[in-house]
Amino acid sequence: MTTRDYYETLAVPRTADEATIKSAYRKMALKYHPDRNPNDKTAEERFKEAAEAYAVLADPEKRSRYDRFGHAGVGGSAGGSAGFDPTIFAPFDDILGGLGDLFGFGGGTRRSGVRRGADLRYDLEIPFEEAATGTETTLLIPREEPCETCGGSGAAPGTTPQTCSHCRGRGQIRFQQGFFTVARTCPHCGGVGRVITHPCQTCHGTGRVTRERKLTVKIPAGIATAQRLRLSGEGEHGPRGGPPGDLYVVVHVSDHPFFHREGDDLLCDLPVTYPTLALGGEIEVPTLTEPTTIQIPKGTQPDTRFRLRGKGMPNVGGRGHGDLYVGVKVAVPRTLSREQKTLIETLDATMPQRVLDPLTPDTADADDDTAEDRPFFERVKDIFG
Repeated sequence: MTTRDYYETLAVPRTADEATIKSAYRKMALKYHPDRNPNDKTAEERFKEAAEAYAVLADPEKRSRYDRFGHAGVGGSAGGSAGFDPTIFAPFDDILGGLGDLFGFGGGTRRSGVRRGADLRYDLEIPFEEAATGTETTLLIPREEPCETCGGSGAAPGTTPQTCSHCRGRGQIRFQQGFFTVARTCPHCGGVGRVITHPCQTCHGTGRVTRERKLTVKIPAGIATAQRLRLSGEGEHGPRGGPPGDLYVVVHVSDHPFFHREGDDLLCDLPVTYPTLALGGEIEVPTLTEPTTIQIPKGTQPDTRFRLRGKGMPNVGGRGHGDLYVGVKVAVPRTLSREQKTLIETLDATMPQRVLDPLTPDTADADDDTAEDRPFFERVKDIFG
């Protein structure tokens, strides 16, 4: 097909090892793949050139002859089909897919006409509490299943599909094109290799009907939003008796009115009275199971967080629990009794000033005897001139 140097074609040095050659071919196959470059003849030629170069350099014997004699040493295999081993492209089925059939090295699935069924997705919303404890739920999944009337063959009872006369049951029509043995999907049977002359009236020749299937799914404790569960073989059944796909259950966990989740950890805020923060005391904290108590040290500042080890969400993989972080806020009462108002007024009268100096990175770490003791507003005046 080409007289270009095979190493140059794949952009690898002549000392390249097998892994480097394979990686280089994969990059070129992806770049010039006909699906990515529709109706681009130049890309198609580059795609075929890369395949020709890889077919030689990936085979130790052919590579040795090419290194010694150049294209003349592999003329029988690179310039025609003799000696060409299509299985050398097997590691690239993920790239080539059905396109492998174009070059005669596709998988057996296309040739046999048996295709895997489609995967299905089901979005499941569960409450926060069920995500924490785990649960079991029942799903109703509509999917394509084999037709019971025809047994999945698509042919009417008492008849059978006939072998396609165009491709003789192979599902492909092959012809030679230079280096490649080109295989095209048979247009008469669609690659199945069989033709249904009397289709089943129930499934209209498809071999499948839509049914609703009831499934029981176990939701593990600790599952989070966007995580998914795979149920192997619970997707749609493939046509003509093909194997079923998989069912993916994508979980969505509803928000909790009190707890906020970050990974396996939980965060919450509790409004605490000023006297408790100032004098210290014991408060009750809700958890996922039952309330617990924590001790508030005297002089605790608002927004201080307390860590409760092992009181968070369970790890979905079974590796323990996260932690619960409790932040304390100052609870300012909206209404006061006469006695409470009098007491607060008395406290207010003992305070030297109503606006206290805010903590800054310098003053927060400074000792009381080194922090500047000028009033806050005087320092503000200095800042703004």
